[in-house]
Amino acid sequence: MINSLASIATLMFSTLLMMAGFGLMGFMLPIRSISEGWSTFTISVIATGYTFGFTVSCIVTPIFVRRVGHVRVFGALITLLTVSILLCALVVEWWAWMIFRGLSGFAIAGAYLLIESWLNERVNNANRGALFSVYMVTCLVGSIGGQYIVPLGNPDGPELFMVCALIFSLALFPVALSTAQSPTPIAEAKFDLKRLYRRSPLAFFGSLLSGALSGTWGSLGGVYSQNIGMNTTEGATLLAALLAGGAISQVPIGRLSDRIDRRLVMIGAGIFGVLACLMMTMFDADNAVAVYIAGFFVGTVLYPVYSLNVAHANDLAEPDEYVTLSSAIMILYGLGTVTGPVMAGSLMQWLGPGALIWFLATAFALYASYAGWRISRRPDSGNQADKTDFLAVALPMQGTDVTGSPNTPDPDERPR
Repeated sequence: MINSLASIATLMFSTLLMMAGFGLMGFMLPIRSISEGWSTFTISVIATGYTFGFTVSCIVTPIFVRRVGHVRVFGALITLLTVSILLCALVVEWWAWMIFRGLSGFAIAGAYLLIESWLNERVNNANRGALFSVYMVTCLVGSIGGQYIVPLGNPDGPELFMVCALIFSLALFPVALSTAQSPTPIAEAKFDLKRLYRRSPLAFFGSLLSGALSGTWGSLGGVYSQNIGMNTTEGATLLAALLAGGAISQVPIGRLSDRIDRRLVMIGAGIFGVLACLMMTMFDADNAVAVYIAGFFVGTVLYPVYSLNVAHANDLAEPDEYVTLSSAIMILYGLGTVTGPVMAGSLMQWLGPGALIWFLATAFALYASYAGWRISRRPDSGNQADKTDFLAVALPMQGTDVTGSPNTPDPDERPR
């Protein structure tokens, strides 16, 4: 195990730095947007640039990797990340930020794909759980650490933008100087939405809803924290609470879904999400600890629903359909991350910051309701012995499992 960890040490260090920059950027930009006087709807439109770039990269990046290799593409993507955040400091216009956020979304999604494909070649049945646990903790620690840099500076000035760019640049060094052999090229993403719908209507619509859930909170959570009266430290803690909830709950929820009808777990997750959101609406910045606790509970189901969708689709798929269906789920997830923030941003503009939580509660309710309806339409979800193993997504990498991520089961490991 020590040798396995040593083989990914440089990769994890690059991941830690990249996620620190990601956490800093993701919290700093909404705060600066509020300071500029941009409306909540405008901020949500800016966020669509990021999610659009993210989705496109999951399809395009494998093409570049096959042409020039992992290290060169990783270097180009980190450079693009650095450029995107510096451009945000140079041109403070909402329409320009939408473009720059598109560049950063493209870059970060491509970097995720490269890191996860690299990691997949270092794992086997004996060390898979341990190595991906290290990966998940690395992503979580980096993202939360980056968020807590924001209170140390002033988002209205250029300093935090420069710090973010420096962190991104440093993330290139460990991988660029590593002597480890590059992995095989990433397979091209091929998706078939009709096939996914035929196999699992629940995974089809569930992917849209999971994208709306995580995309909306990821884009507007920082705005929500500021609009309810939290300072930057309190806002960073709230964002961290949701991430921590998702990281802790993924494995228990997944293991439960491996043992019973996965759709029952989906219903339970949706109902729990509604209750957690209702709890969250009861408190404001004057009761910050209560908001953190409620946010933690929201996070415990907000992030795992994506993995539940993938696992349920794979339960009903043939082994040669795993990549195709996972790619289709990624596309639908990306569509959800684009449309969710715009709808929620409009509601927040009209009804106030609390509309964000009510939007999340509605999405959870739809998720649970549709899962229940599908059970009534198809009581038997398949042979329990043929279920694929649930595999957690490393936060916040929603939608990066185009090919060979931890969500895509190895056909040779599918239970018989």
